[in-house]
Formats: sequence, C-alpha cells, structure tokens
Amino acid sequence: MAKVQEESKWYDRIAWGVIIPVVLLSFVSFYAIYNASVNDSSYGTPTKTVAMQIVWYAISWVMVAFIMRFDAEQIFKLAPYLYGAGIFLLVAVLFLYDRTTAASSGAKSWFVVGPVSFQPSEVMKPAFILQLARVVREHNERYAHNLRNDWLLIGKVLAWFLPVAILLMLQPDFGTTLVFVAITAGILLVSGISWKIIIPVFLLLVIVGACAILLVFTSEGQTILKHYFKTYQLERIKSWSDPSSDNSDSAYQLWQSMKAIGSGQIFGNGLNNIKVYVPVRNSDMIFSVIGETLGFVGGVGLIGIYLILIIQMVKITFSTRNAFYSYVSTGIIMMILFHVFENIGMSIDLLPLTGVPLPFVSQGGSALIGNMIGIGLIMSMKWHNKDYMFSTSGDF
Repeated sequence: MAKVQEESKWYDRIAWGVIIPVVLLSFVSFYAIYNASVNDSSYGTPTKTVAMQIVWYAISWVMVAFIMRFDAEQIFKLAPYLYGAGIFLLVAVLFLYDRTTAASSGAKSWFVVGPVSFQPSEVMKPAFILQLARVVREHNERYAHNLRNDWLLIGKVLAWFLPVAILLMLQPDFGTTLVFVAITAGILLVSGISWKIIIPVFLLLVIVGACAILLVFTSEGQTILKHYFKTYQLERIKSWSDPSSDNSDSAYQLWQSMKAIGSGQIFGNGLNNIKVYVPVRNSDMIFSVIGETLGFVGGVGLIGIYLILIIQMVKITFSTRNAFYSYVSTGIIMMILFHVFENIGMSIDLLPLTGVPLPFVSQGGSALIGNMIGIGLIMSMKWHNKDYMFSTSGDF
C-alpha cells in the first residue's frame, strides 16, 4: 500500500499539463519541417531534417529530466555562474563565429563544429532569467517598496541587462535583443515596482519606438538611424509597411509568406502540397507551412496549443509559494509569449521581420534547447512545489 501511495505522489508531481502541449508541438514541428523540406533541399532531405529535429528533442527531454531535479535553492545558487558562462559564450562567438554563416546572414551569432551549429544567445535566455530572478528576490528581501528603492531595483536589473544587450548588438542580433527586453520588462512588471514608474516609462518607450519607425520613412531619419541599425534592419521596417511595393529581400520573404498562408484558406492544401516558395521556411517562416498546408483551422489550432501551454505554466506559477520561482516562471512565460507573438506576427505582416523562431516548432537545436531548459525549470516548480508551498516568507 505504501508503495502504491509513493508512486501516486511521484505521478502527481509531474507537470503533465505542460508536457502534453509540448509533445503536441513537437509533432507539429516534425510535420511542418517535413513539408518545408520537400521543395527545399538546402536543409537536407525531409527524412534527414526531421530525424535531426527528433534527435534534438530527445536531447532536450533528457535535459528537462535533469533540470527538474534541482530545487529552488540549488538553482538560486547556480544563477550567477550560469549567467557568467552565458556572457563568456556571447563574447567567444564574436571571435569564433562561423565565417560562412556570417557571410550569408551578416550576423556573428553561430558556432559551427562539423555538421552541428549552435547559437549561444538561445541558452543565455534562461540563464539571464535566473539571474534577474535572483537579483529581484534579493532586492525585495532587503528593501521596502518606495520610489527610491524601486529606481534602485531598475538600476540593478539594467546593470545585468546591458552587458547582454551590448554583446547581442555587436553580433548584431536585434531580434534576440528584443526577446531579452521582453523578459526584463516582464520580470520588472511583477517585481512590485510602483505604477508611478511603470506607466511613464512605458509611454516614453512607445513614443520613442513610434518616432524611430517614422524616421525610417524619411531620408534624414535613415541617415540618423544608420548609425545604430544595419541597412537590412531598416529595410525590414519599410517592407513591413508595404511589402508589395518593396523590392528588398525581406519584402520578398514576407510577401511569399503571406501568399502561402493565404493560399491555405480555411482547411489548407494538405500534406506534401507546398506550392509557394518561402525563403528560410524551416525556421523563421515555419508558420507559413502551417497556414498553407493546414489553413486557418490549423493556424488557430496551433495558437490554441500555445495558449494551453501558457495557461498551465501560469497555474504552476500561482501554485508556488516561492518568490524566486515566480520571477523565473514570469521570465520563461514572457520569453515564449514574445517568440510566438513575434514569429506569427511577422509571418502575417502584423509585425516587422526579426528572425525570431517559433518555439518548439521551428527547426534548430539551440533554440529548442533554450526553450526546453525553460520547460525544465517550470517542471522543477511542480516537482518541488510541496517542499516550499507552506513557506510564508518566500525563502527557501
């Protein structure tokens, strides 16, 4: 009887509500990558491409099983070391980047060892989340909330954010930088800082962003922005405004993506029925495969799976009584939400192109591992929840 009860407890500590959506997304990934590879041999044969994605998923699930065994105290202690390792990799890639990839994309973002490529910024995301969660928890334990202390917290967070942002802009990788901005904003939002600070800062950022977009469409503005952005990044803004009238490569990619999604109509064209060519379809534009082959219904279904995943992660967040865990989960949720919103948004011309992959679906090992590390941390919250749920101070 005791053995049966123990097995029941083990089963209850698994976050099945998180596992099932991720498994469903993995099958969507295999389906979409296979279809994308049928008419595009640049990534290899469809069978080989899907097999590689399966291998990356297998590695990722092993990492999830390993990470979830660490409790909050252990993760808290590891956070600075993981952040330091991530910074080291971001510096190293600026010198040891793959020359071939940089020549084609213009970004010094990838290590390549034999047939395997790796983007260190992807694993830096969960390391950055852990360190920011640690900083916020330590600050809130030592200081009461008032305007002075809230500004102090913002200063601390920016001190950890700026090295990452600078290294990413040196690559340059503006899309990934925006992901870190979203993570930082999400954690600050739940950190307890006053709305007297949040609202003015938000309005200021909106005004600055709107002015920057308007500058793209004037020759004087482009002259100013070229000191801070690459030419192709400015072209992406212009193609976003009117892809049909722009002749740049980014406009062609966006226009083809919209044509593919539109051709799928309500129920899609079916398996192996790819008719519209879309560049970089296996990774950045993977949603166009869903739209073309599964139609509007398939696109809505995919968004529904993401919605279930986010809801389950939020439920786990509310069930924990550990402050550090709650900040970590907020960062992970913001990371995944921003990826989904930006990737699907840029595929349908709702947002400018940024090269952000679709979580758990786009082809690529480093992006998948980064997201699955986040899943492992969420699983850790569920696995160790009973150890901390009766803590009233938020400590370990």
